[in-house]
Amino acid sequence: MTINFEYHDVEGSERLEAYTTEKLEKLYNKFQMIVRADVFFKTENTSSDNTGMICNIRLSVPGPRLFAEASHDNFISSINESVKDLDTQLTKKKDKMSTY
Repeated sequence: MTINFEYHDVEGSERLEAYTTEKLEKLYNKFQMIVRADVFFKTENTSSDNTGMICNIRLSVPGPRLFAEASHDNFISSINESVKDLDTQLTKKKDKMSTY
């Protein structure tokens, strides 16, 4: 699995990349069908203090791509929510694949 990082209005961070890679490796160990992951970090001006740090993750898997987006007050929470959402999507996809 290859992981590509993109930053929009955000400084690149090795810490964020290492944390995200660790989380995505756990997903890959659970679901070997993942080919590639594209991770996007961006900031957005919002009226709420609890949002604005956005993490988008797009996974390339057999069939349609999977996508998750989360916006929190920090990137770690956004990463965690995105990975959790992708875990749910991958579980559903795996169940559909194994029934045939």
